[in-house]
Amino acid sequence: MPGIHFSLRLSEEEIAALATGAVDDLVRRLVLRAFQPLPSDGERAEAQTEALATLHMLFHLKGAIERLEEQAAQDAADAGAGYPQIGRASSMTRQGARNRWPGLISNPSPNQADHTTGASDDDRPRSAL
Repeated sequence: MPGIHFSLRLSEEEIAALATGAVDDLVRRLVLRAFQPLPSDGERAEAQTEALATLHMLFHLKGAIERLEEQAAQDAADAGAGYPQIGRASSMTRQGARNRWPGLISNPSPNQADHTTGASDDDRPRSAL
């Protein structure tokens, strides 16, 4: 991926599968650590308890991921990355990144250059006049 200073060792699909497997493993371990199941009657009630505890933990992990994502975007901006780079790293457009994290980059010029690719800040080709 140009302009983001890393290359992919795995395909996007393989990365998604790796992340899903890691989160699944993490959730299972956290559920065992964080929750005490109440006595229940039967397998169906146990399955429901496990599913609801997993859902509750995923809710907390989603918030944690959003906080960590916010911090990573801020760290990237503090390290000199612009919205085009942050957008590419986040699988979104420059405008999507700007909408997601407004004010992340202070006072960018309208045509701030992306120094890694030479692309303009708005990621559109310019027509010659």
